[in-house]
Amino acid sequence: MKIVSVVGTRPQLIKAAALQPALRARHVEVFVDTGQHWDDALAGDFFAELGLARPDHALGAGGGSHAEQTAAMLIGLEPILVAERPDVVLVFGDTNSTLAGALGAAKLGIPVAHVEAGLRSFDRQMPEELNRVVADHLATWSFAPTWSAVDNLRAEGITRGVVLVGDLMQDLAAFMSAEVRDPAILAAIGARIGRTLEPGAYLFATVHRQENRAPAAMAAWAGILADAATADRPVILSLHPGTRVALDEAGISCGPDVALVQPQGYRTSLALQLHAAAVLTDSGGVQREAAWLGVPCLVLRGTTEWAEAVADSAGRMVVVGLDGARAASELARLAPSTAGAELARDRAASLDLRPAGAADAIVAALEQPPTGA
Repeated sequence: MKIVSVVGTRPQLIKAAALQPALRARHVEVFVDTGQHWDDALAGDFFAELGLARPDHALGAGGGSHAEQTAAMLIGLEPILVAERPDVVLVFGDTNSTLAGALGAAKLGIPVAHVEAGLRSFDRQMPEELNRVVADHLATWSFAPTWSAVDNLRAEGITRGVVLVGDLMQDLAAFMSAEVRDPAILAAIGARIGRTLEPGAYLFATVHRQENRAPAAMAAWAGILADAATADRPVILSLHPGTRVALDEAGISCGPDVALVQPQGYRTSLALQLHAAAVLTDSGGVQREAAWLGVPCLVLRGTTEWAEAVADSAGRMVVVGLDGARAASELARLAPSTAGAELARDRAASLDLRPAGAADAIVAALEQPPTGA
């Protein structure tokens, strides 16, 4: 079977890295990078770090508005799909690359397989929600990571080709977790970012979503981080370049104890989460990683499509949106400054993260005709 895989962002590269070995062991994969994350700091190092094959086709379609970016991807993808004549086009997640891959394939009559199908935030103002809904309704195979995703698809009348496979990102996190358990890894990371890092003596944060780049939203989350940070427990903010530009243009500061650093590599990001006192993020991927690692997590969004991560966290993960008072209260409960080091060391020492088996489940499902009503 020939499969064209379409990726374009860091989270999609992570998913592709988890799936690619199993996929290429049994099938021919043509790897297409749309270039949605065109900055080397966002994606460039991931290929080497994750052992990903270099793309067979690179579209360079980063930048521009949603319409411009998606249009450029469609224009670039169509001749590739016509020439390659794949049996399946595989798309991941909920980005413009997902939408372009699904739409381009469907218009050419090529079956679509959607990894992370069925996720819903039920907020149609989020571009990611629109992308994932359209991809699901075009897909021949819908690979759901959770039971609630299966239920969401059923509620929309999608039952044929739906397979519960688990989470690809858990497969990769489990594989890499042994490499980040030792807190000694923090010395090398601290040297690279110019900070002394000790377990439980810092908070880790990421902010990148479009809705959190509006001036009012930036002022709100910057205030949350500024209030959370102290000289003894700073916030390490791994910041998307676009968000950093938006902050600078708006003249918004996160305060002296928030260290802005460029997006980090996969292992570094896992290590920074595992050994932090807590994580503050609007990223679905970081949210899930924090859940698997057992790290307290404040979700800086009003809704999340990863409802199970919250429900199954035993109270360690809370959706606080941009409510500063609630964020402060939950952080004091989840990560008291007096116990941060002990909690972080115990967490790392006891970490035993198991893979979900999603990669093998996806490959097996692709080898069978879609089933269901």
